Amino acid sequence: MLFFELFRHDPDFIEIKSGETLFKEGDHGNVMYVLIEGEAEVTIGGVFFEKYTQGAFVGEMAIVDGSPRYGTVTARSHCKFVVVDKKRFTFLIDETPGFAIEVIRIMAQRLKNCDLRVVQAFSASHPAL
Repeated sequence: MLFFELFRHDPDFIEIKSGETLFKEGDHGNVMYVLIEGEAEVTIGGVFFEKYTQGAFVGEMAIVDGSPRYGTVTARSHCKFVVVDKKRFTFLIDETPGFAIEVIRIMAQRLKNCDLRVVQAFSASHPAL
């Protein structure tokens, strides 16, 4: 949320209605998004993973490593997303080191959340250990 002000008044945004998909798991990803209005959710393999609210970065993994989209992002309400292409992303990383740290922080938190889910699933299926 720290860098939300960089994007809040950006004229380059897209809107999607509640229930519409921003992108699907496996899609090619060459941009990331910043959610500036509304709520969205990400599912992975059809399983709910995380809710996104105003200020959330979405799709940053694909822009960082060029891989296909890892999850599906669907609007829970009417949403506006700022589009951040590779050129702008690189500029922000180069010129605003705090932006790079924020992206890394978000990715680290999402990795921790994933690790916790794996541990919980393992514990539930192996209660004697």
